[in-house]
Amino acid sequence: MSKHDDSTARQTGRLERFLAFTALVLAAVSVICFFSIIIGTAVGMDQSAFGDGIWPVVAGLPLFGLPLAFLMIIALLVINWARRGRAGSGS
Repeated sequence: MSKHDDSTARQTGRLERFLAFTALVLAAVSVICFFSIIIGTAVGMDQSAFGDGIWPVVAGLPLFGLPLAFLMIIALLVINWARRGRAGSGS
């Protein structure tokens, strides 16, 4: 069995790894915050209770985190397509 060594393929760049990891963490934390609001409402918290402590951050994170994670994934896809296009054209 021969080993296939594709040394000409470029390794994943630092920017791509940063975008992928950050988008994953941001989306996961946003979903956790979303479910914590649902659970907090289910156990009887009213709207005034969500205005104290860390709850404003928990309530605001999904509003900004999920769209930002989506934009990061789109940017990651564009970078990947550009890299594959350059590799396919021989440059």
